[in-house]
Amino acid sequence: MLGFLLRLLPFWVREPLLIAVGSVLGVRIMYLAVHDHDRVAAGLGVVFLVFTAVRVYAVIRALRARRNPSPTASADGAAVDAASQPQTQTQAQPQAQPQTQPQAQVGTGPRPRPDTPEKEHNAWSQAVAAVAVFGALAAALWVAPRFMPSDDNTPQPASCSGGAHEELPKAYKDTPQPVTGEELCKALNRPDLAMLLGTPGETATTVSSTNNTAPLTDGKVAQPEAEVTFDTYTVNVSATYNELSTDQYVKLMKFGDEKDIKTLTVLGRPAVLSSDHTMKLEINLGSGGSGGPVEQGPLARTLSVALDRHDRGGYCDITVWSTSGALPNDSVLLNIAEKVLPGIPERPVR
Repeated sequence: MLGFLLRLLPFWVREPLLIAVGSVLGVRIMYLAVHDHDRVAAGLGVVFLVFTAVRVYAVIRALRARRNPSPTASADGAAVDAASQPQTQTQAQPQAQPQTQPQAQVGTGPRPRPDTPEKEHNAWSQAVAAVAVFGALAAALWVAPRFMPSDDNTPQPASCSGGAHEELPKAYKDTPQPVTGEELCKALNRPDLAMLLGTPGETATTVSSTNNTAPLTDGKVAQPEAEVTFDTYTVNVSATYNELSTDQYVKLMKFGDEKDIKTLTVLGRPAVLSSDHTMKLEINLGSGGSGGPVEQGPLARTLSVALDRHDRGGYCDITVWSTSGALPNDSVLLNIAEKVLPGIPERPVR
């Protein structure tokens, strides 16, 4: 149906229309093919460009034909004039000479020609109007995606909650300059966190933060926490504002189940690396509403860093684990600590 309608259009409307549409589609498809490295799209773009080149060649030939009329028509006109001249002279012999002159002048006078400049001007105006209209439509189609809402379904990375601040427990009011869970979340949920973990193609699926207190302290020790989950790894950061120094913390680790304990210094602060298993808890939301027993989860690697350079008590834990049990290198934890710790104020002198 579309092809039939195009054939009904005049030549000077149809051809510029095909050139405008073919050039716009060809250039657009080639741009997308180069951007997405798509060979099929590149081939389709070449087809459109070749089709456009053929139409341009046809228009150029038609313009040359209009500017330079066919020589056969001029030759026929000259032959007709030459044939009519002897007949005029033969008929004029019996008559007087004054009568032959007007006839000769009439026979040899210029013949009227069609008003070609007006038609040519009309064709050019049609062509220019067609190109202008469809050029404007092509420009609108080209620019519209930039201003219209996109239908891209690519998942966006999760962000920290920007809601109203919850009331902090009393332990935060009794602690000098404590960091909150929201502040920890902003320090941890960095745009380059996935790259630091060695998985640059992943985006954060879950982000959370809490303003908890440390267990077994009767709510007297502030322990804010933030967690970011990716498809491969989960990163948890917490700050514990107790009186425990790093040396004392290392001694407690040796009495526990922590493994691969290694002391070091991070940003001038005492630190320790350790490994321990996470806890696995299953909750059944069925009719019974009961949960399974607490089981041992995958192994996690933790970097604990003192809250200040003088190790006056308190520490920040940076823990990484995965559901598959795989762990990144210790250098990953060190890189994350160097990015996150500057966002946590050092513990002031008491």
